[in-house]
Order: sequence, then structure tokens, then C-alpha cells
Amino acid sequence: MSDFQNEMNRTVQSFVAQITELARRAAVNTLESAFNGRGGRGAGRSAAVALVGGGGRVGRSRGGRGAKRTAADLEALSQKFGTFVKANPGLRIEQINKELGTTTKDLALPIRKLIADGMISAKGQKRSTTYFPGRKAKK
Repeated sequence: MSDFQNEMNRTVQSFVAQITELARRAAVNTLESAFNGRGGRGAGRSAAVALVGGGGRVGRSRGGRGAKRTAADLEALSQKFGTFVKANPGLRIEQINKELGTTTKDLALPIRKLIADGMISAKGQKRSTTYFPGRKAKK
């Protein structure tokens, strides 16, 4: 082989070794994050997607599919939703999600609990449901 080919082979092998090391470190970081509970959006996503980015959603914990939220998380989200509804009565869930940075799925349980406790009231059905402060919220 010529010197040019040898040099080219060494350069390519060095590049491949560097890329391999970077990919290995990224995989280790992703696994550590997932096991420490700091992962992108949980165990349900592939490592490649988790490496690209996580998204800035608020509300649902990042523990993976089916992971339960803590009582403190639910209480904080309920408080945030209740306070927002008091300040902005008559909005639909899509409008509220847009302002709070949450999803309907994130808010479903806190909303049910707030309605049951009388802190908020809902008028309408399905997507036309609007939320208002409840009787207990006014006190």
C-alpha cells in the first residue's frame, strides 16, 4: 500500500474510534439518567430519541409509561390548575394546556379531584367543557 492509503486508513480508523467512544458515552449517560429518574421521557422511548432531546413538557413525571406520579406532584399540579382557573374562568382545556404547558392527559386526574372536592366546576361536554371556580374556591 502507498503512504497515502496507509494515512487514509489510520485517519478513518481514528475517526471511527472517536465516534464509537462518543456513542458509548452517550448511551451510558442515557442509561444513567433513566435509572436515576432524570431521563428524557422515560423507558418507553428508544435511546436514540432520548439522545436527541427530551421536550419541555410540564406535568407528567418522566418515570416512563405507567409510572405513577407522587402525591406532591399531583397536589402541585392541582394547585397550579386551580389557581389558573380562578384567574381565568371559562377557558377550555386546550387553552389552559397552552398557557400551563401541560397536556390533557396530565391534567385529567387533578381536574377530577378538584371537581369532586368542589374547588372547580365544569360546564359543557367533551371538548367544549369550560372550567370555573367552584363553591369552595370562593371561600
